[in-house]
Amino acid sequence: MAGSPEAAEEAEQGPEQGSEPPAGSAVRRGKRAAPAAAAPQPAKLSRAELYRPPTSEELTQLKETEDLFHSSLLRLQIEELLKEVTLKEKKKKKIDSFLHEINNLLSAIPETPETELTDQAWLSEDVKVPFLQVPFSVKGRFRFVPPAELKVVGSYLLGTCVRPEINVDIAVTMPREIFQDKDNLNQRYHRKRALYLSHIAQHLSKEKLFGSVKFAYMNSNHLKPILLLRPQGKDEKIVTVRLHACPDSDLFKPSRFYPSKNNVRTAWFMEQSTPKEGTTEPPTPHYNNSILCDTVMLSHLHFLSNAATDFPGMKDGLALLKVWLNQRQLSKGLGCFSGFLVSMLVAYLLMKRKIVKMMSGYQVLRSTLQFLATTDLSVTGISLAKDADPSLPVLDDFHQAFEVVFVDPSGLVNLCADMTASKYHQVQFEAKRSMEILDDRMVDGFQALLMTPKPMLRTFDHIFHLKHVSKLQGTCKKMQLLNELMDWGGNYVAAALPFVVSLLARGLSQRAQLVAHSLPQIPEWPIDAEPPKHKDVGPLTFGLLFVPEFAASTLEKGPQADHPEALEFRTFWGEKSELRRFQDGSICEAVVWEASTACQKRLIPEQIIRHLLKLHADIPESSICYTGALLESVIRTGKEAGGTGEEAMVSVVCSYDDLSRKLWNLKELPLTVTAVQGVHPALRYTDVFPPIPMKPIYSFHNRSKHFLLPSEEKPCPAYITPLKIICHMEGSGQWPQDKGAIKRIKAAFHLQLAELLRQQHQLVCRPAVTHTDVYKDGYVFRLQVAYHREPLILKEVVTPEGMLKYQDTEESRQLELETLHLPYLTSSLHGLQQQHPVFGSTSRLAKRWISAQLLSDSISEECVDLLVAFLFLHSAPFTPPSSPQVGFLRFLNLLATFDWKNNPLIVNLNTGLTDSDCTEIKNKFVAARSRLPVMFLATPKDQWSSMWTRERPSAQILQRLVLLASESLRALEEQLMDPLSDQDVKMVFRPPLDFYDVLIHLNPNQIPRLLESVDRPVKSVCRGVVKNSSAMNILFPVVDYDPVQLYLQELRNAFDDLALFFYDKHGGEVIAVLWKPLSFQPQPFKVSSMRGRKVTTLNNELVCIPNVEAILEDFEILGEGLVKSVEARTEKWTI
Repeated sequence: MAGSPEAAEEAEQGPEQGSEPPAGSAVRRGKRAAPAAAAPQPAKLSRAELYRPPTSEELTQLKETEDLFHSSLLRLQIEELLKEVTLKEKKKKKIDSFLHEINNLLSAIPETPETELTDQAWLSEDVKVPFLQVPFSVKGRFRFVPPAELKVVGSYLLGTCVRPEINVDIAVTMPREIFQDKDNLNQRYHRKRALYLSHIAQHLSKEKLFGSVKFAYMNSNHLKPILLLRPQGKDEKIVTVRLHACPDSDLFKPSRFYPSKNNVRTAWFMEQSTPKEGTTEPPTPHYNNSILCDTVMLSHLHFLSNAATDFPGMKDGLALLKVWLNQRQLSKGLGCFSGFLVSMLVAYLLMKRKIVKMMSGYQVLRSTLQFLATTDLSVTGISLAKDADPSLPVLDDFHQAFEVVFVDPSGLVNLCADMTASKYHQVQFEAKRSMEILDDRMVDGFQALLMTPKPMLRTFDHIFHLKHVSKLQGTCKKMQLLNELMDWGGNYVAAALPFVVSLLARGLSQRAQLVAHSLPQIPEWPIDAEPPKHKDVGPLTFGLLFVPEFAASTLEKGPQADHPEALEFRTFWGEKSELRRFQDGSICEAVVWEASTACQKRLIPEQIIRHLLKLHADIPESSICYTGALLESVIRTGKEAGGTGEEAMVSVVCSYDDLSRKLWNLKELPLTVTAVQGVHPALRYTDVFPPIPMKPIYSFHNRSKHFLLPSEEKPCPAYITPLKIICHMEGSGQWPQDKGAIKRIKAAFHLQLAELLRQQHQLVCRPAVTHTDVYKDGYVFRLQVAYHREPLILKEVVTPEGMLKYQDTEESRQLELETLHLPYLTSSLHGLQQQHPVFGSTSRLAKRWISAQLLSDSISEECVDLLVAFLFLHSAPFTPPSSPQVGFLRFLNLLATFDWKNNPLIVNLNTGLTDSDCTEIKNKFVAARSRLPVMFLATPKDQWSSMWTRERPSAQILQRLVLLASESLRALEEQLMDPLSDQDVKMVFRPPLDFYDVLIHLNPNQIPRLLESVDRPVKSVCRGVVKNSSAMNILFPVVDYDPVQLYLQELRNAFDDLALFFYDKHGGEVIAVLWKPLSFQPQPFKVSSMRGRKVTTLNNELVCIPNVEAILEDFEILGEGLVKSVEARTEKWTI
């Protein structure tokens, strides 16, 4: 990175880097939640002091808070954060004394005799030169002379360094006498610099003062090694001192280093003996910039300290900006947006009067983000140089040489030299998003901007890795990047990266709003090791952020065949491009991608990337590891590589729409149907495995008169889920006012509906008292009649005095839930799916994971749907997910990090809640916390009762969920970010079973949903159905028959007081049992409470304890034919 080692500032990290905040971070949610036990008591104030008028200082502060911050809370949060990240005085003293000792040691290093640059025998074996000397032979002579001067530069002196990584930069000025005339050529200067640091390292490594002496590349730039010194013992973590060797500021003539000048000769770089005749040497702007940076270090320090004088807000603003950059992983690596760069940017805004010295830190943050959001430095660069010296290069010269331009006060150095345009566009995009968040009163801006980490995996919709970076050598050859390679000193990663990214950005221009790349980073290394090679940056990661409307389009339409651009289009897409005639008669070049299902269409970007990288960059497909949709395999339907069920869900909804039209238009009904509302998850696109049209095979079943029954000899028939629909009948004076009578009238309606559907639409129906099942298009719909006044009638209670009053009963609550709230939720989420096409698949992944952890009975489906809806409606600081995988990762993160104890989760469906509603919900929540469910969800139609979480999850289950979510997230992120691992993402869908006391193993033949399990069985048994949606007159199939669920029900009824039962309803082969610790405490002997217990004596008293052996035997007897074996895992029950 350009600029002085203040560039150092890049190394500071946010207070909550990654998922784990550091211990003692006072701003964490937890800390604000519970005050420490020994919190200081408020001071007692006299009445006069309490009521005295505010001082002028307090008045200004109040005025400031009102004008500058959204709320006083934001001000307090920011002040707390700043306390957390600034350096304490005590530490400063330690650092100062350490610097003092380094100063003494450096001036005492002995000189060495002069030798040729290539003769490095004078260096001891324990130190390797920290520079890739390729080609090795170079002219010039070198000797070591102690430094001419030592100066601390960078953020430490300015007081803008940010914890937890404190870096102090020392500029070590190399004396003039060690340089010769042409040291600006062919890396001679860079090699002298490296040798100078090697000699210093050799001497300092013997000193007891240092805990470690290591080399590193400055911002991972191979041309700029630096020496890292850390103190001995427990202070090692306090500080890293970085030594930068630099020349006198006027050693070189600046005009030699203009962006258009050449300082690396082709013949030398290619190791040819004589230069070719008549070739002109290409400019080497990056190489020139790297030398110029070293000459302006001190002047940059003076420039920044002038800006910071009398400007306390600058220090705070920079601290906030650095935290902001760190949380977005933008501040480390080659071409990063370092702390030094952001300091220079703030100084620029001050110079241009966009910022004034009166501003607070928060205003500096806002103004800087505003500037970044609205200015594209890759198109219009900016310069800090004041008086235009006509001999200096102009901005256009810089734009020709570099992708992003920000010129320093000398007018010579481009501070953004190493940055790619793509990285700047990512910074710009983040700044725009951050401004939107700060202006949105519904969002906690502080939490979203400064406290939430944004790792690539959770930020971008799709991620892919370039596994073998060495393949970029081939890219440089294919794209003819020899000049760039010379400029970058042979670093093929840095030379090829901008070209690869712009190739992808062009190929995905319609589909992706952002194509970003990770910053190449090289870790530090011991001084006795060889310097890292270019390939040691490890895999490169690329992130794509989609435009949801176009991301999955199968057509890439080009120009008309007779237009001159057609040839360019053909060259870009290669043999994939073909001529096509379109409906409007035009004949155009076009590329059509193969994809039939929704999940294949989501992966069209992968086809594009693989094709373009192979065609233009010579990168083989085996080197690309695309992890955009690895998780979707767990919600694949059926064995054949079909889709992930989106199409199946659409056909269910179409069939339902047709049925509801038929119900509305039924003739001869005594009362008309006023509304038909679906409540089954498949009708809001969130059913984990959507129903597939089925027709039963008669020979497989036993027959009754009009319907089929399961056969005892055969395996259990396939599970057919009834799709529940609520039919609201119109009100009328004829409806009875008695709840028993209403039920009978409803039963009559169920019979009549079945009869009329059979007569008028030839549908096969099976009526029952509480519902009617209709077989249509291969699906079974369950119609349930509803009358709008029934819940009210169920609430009627007659008091002993004969008064009629209304109060909620369990029955009325259940009915309201089924007939009012569930239909509303289903239609709202159906609408959300229309806006965000991946909502359904994300919710299905989330439910599949919860079920795989055996917890599907412990948390309602509606609750999971709402949690996932929250990710789409309140996505800050991210954008709403455009792929199921990123949605699922954010779901796990939400479960693991949300503060359930102290905050309600407000899901603003259909934007039905205003700012003041949300505040009211929060206040009431805090006041009534102890009486509310452990997981509190508020929606516009359910602000106070959290109906979907009232019964479940319990506190223990929620705690378990949070733990499982954070572990699964950690494991998944490790797998997805390591392209060289086996990437078995199903790992997080295999539950740990060692936690349970008893495992009941089931017979696979009797598990109807076996094919839904995470690890599908290789051989599957026939389940007595064929896929078919056109059958009309059939015997009614077996509906809603799942023996395992029935067995579970019996177990829970019988042993509820002794144990908890857990099961994965999607084809799990094990029921896990956990004993309740309370029930194992000896109870006094009572004849009435002897169920499942045996009598024993304890201290000469008769007591009852659970009879575990008998209970396990009961498990087997109850599940005869279904249970394969019962395995007792622990000895917990021995008392």
